[in-house]
Amino acid sequence: MNPMLVTQQNKATYRRFIQEVFNEGHIDAVEELLSPEYVLHEAAPGTPPGREGVRQIVSTFRAAFPDLEITIEDQVAEEDKVCSLTTMRGTHRGSIYGVAGTGKKVSVTGLTMVRLVGGRIAESWVKNDVLGLMNQIGAGSKA
Repeated sequence: MNPMLVTQQNKATYRRFIQEVFNEGHIDAVEELLSPEYVLHEAAPGTPPGREGVRQIVSTFRAAFPDLEITIEDQVAEEDKVCSLTTMRGTHRGSIYGVAGTGKKVSVTGLTMVRLVGGRIAESWVKNDVLGLMNQIGAGSKA
């Protein structure tokens, strides 16, 4: 298969993952979009491994931010890897990181690299501005 076509398909798969799983809350789509051997590198302590960890993360964030929307601002891809610059927006309505809902609107940047195998996401490295999020919901001074 044409390497350029594979790269474009990989970018589209990650965009679909963000849209369907995070933005629309279709958690069951992880079965199709993530490899059975999926690995989330540097996951927060207590996060289950693999797909179950992603389900937990999505559930937690969608409960805390019912209007959650992640926008992919930019993407760069090469071979089997896709890197995406994102902005997460939402209204803090439920508990997250031990902070009860505040009603505050948040905007948080993130940078994620994924590796795809056979059209599925096999690994991801996620770096979100958690300190910025904590500051926006009023928890930064407690850290």
